[in-house]
Amino acid sequence: MRILSLSTLFPSPERPTFGKFVANQMAGVASRGDVEVTMVNPIGIPPWPLSLRRRYSKLRHTPAETTLEGMRILHPQFTTIPKIGGDGNPGRIAEAIMPLARRLHAEQPFDIVDAQFFFPDGPAAARIAADLGVPLTIKARGSDIHYWGGRPRALEQMLGAARQADRLLAVSCALRSDMARLGMAKDKIAVHYTGLDRSRFKVMDRAAARALVSAIPELGVWTRGPLIVTPGSLIQIKGQRLVIEALPELEEATLAIAGTGEDEQALRAHAKELGVADRVQFLGHVSHDVLPQLFSAANVVALPSEREGLANVWIEAMACGAPLVIPDIGGAVEVVTNPGAGRIAVREPHAIASAIREILKNQPDQDAVAQNVARFCWETNAAEIVEIWRALAHREGALPAD
Repeated sequence: MRILSLSTLFPSPERPTFGKFVANQMAGVASRGDVEVTMVNPIGIPPWPLSLRRRYSKLRHTPAETTLEGMRILHPQFTTIPKIGGDGNPGRIAEAIMPLARRLHAEQPFDIVDAQFFFPDGPAAARIAADLGVPLTIKARGSDIHYWGGRPRALEQMLGAARQADRLLAVSCALRSDMARLGMAKDKIAVHYTGLDRSRFKVMDRAAARALVSAIPELGVWTRGPLIVTPGSLIQIKGQRLVIEALPELEEATLAIAGTGEDEQALRAHAKELGVADRVQFLGHVSHDVLPQLFSAANVVALPSEREGLANVWIEAMACGAPLVIPDIGGAVEVVTNPGAGRIAVREPHAIASAIREILKNQPDQDAVAQNVARFCWETNAAEIVEIWRALAHREGALPAD
């Protein structure tokens, strides 16, 4: 079975960790040996002179083709208009990809066209699938529904793609319901939970992990006090500010913020204003090689995001034995199902502080926390999506019946 999968978030030589979770999913599919995956990762470059800016000048040098974990990755460039042109990206992506998709399909037909996000990937993939005359699947992951679903022009394109799609996927039951509320056919939507790299994200004794991450020069995590870890890009919707504001109520606890982003200086200044700068540590980018040890060292992982579908980082943290403090967003209640898994807390500093304090007073066993996510793995994730694709390909007659 041959799959053409479109993902605007996907690793490339210039952005090796960008969309890593999508790469993990598709690598799991490719490793089975019964599916040939061709990934298309469109690279948005704005018109001159914006294209000369540092972030875009680097992207312009992305190779046209790379390989990753046995997959062929194509990186065609399309024109994007930063900040104001997002609603038009699906059309520009489809226009950039169509000649390539037609040529590849003529050489050896694809059985399925797949989109890894609902916007802008979904409407672009819909045009390609219609042109090639093959079934279409589209996956929703969170912000592609919650943000873009609130923009009328984007929503119109999403609903059109949803009507065309043969199958829709959502990363949680909650997101499936949100998609239905937007007007998508609920009986067409399958819940497809994320996976987990179990060889990497697993329990390490908390004390040993704390000693390890404190000894790594580029991290140097403080050894004093209970450790709260907040991972993610330093942008407003991730809510790091709220955890900082909770810290005055959590005497002796230290906060390690793992990530980079535009809000870093504002967050540093806010910690100083609140008098907790000596208990807030900015770790910068933490690699996937070190992240499991950081999670294992944490007494609590707090991530009060404004919106999520079902965040991979939730599963990764719990697999390392770290209980969560997260809001009731997306699939939160599908993951934090008991006090041993963590707490669901309102996005408000006092509520976050109270939830963290409860966990610190009765710290759950790391192995018990990890047991809550025992069902997650990339092998299961791959098997489920391949089953969906194969059923569609058989239905369309692209594959012989088993």
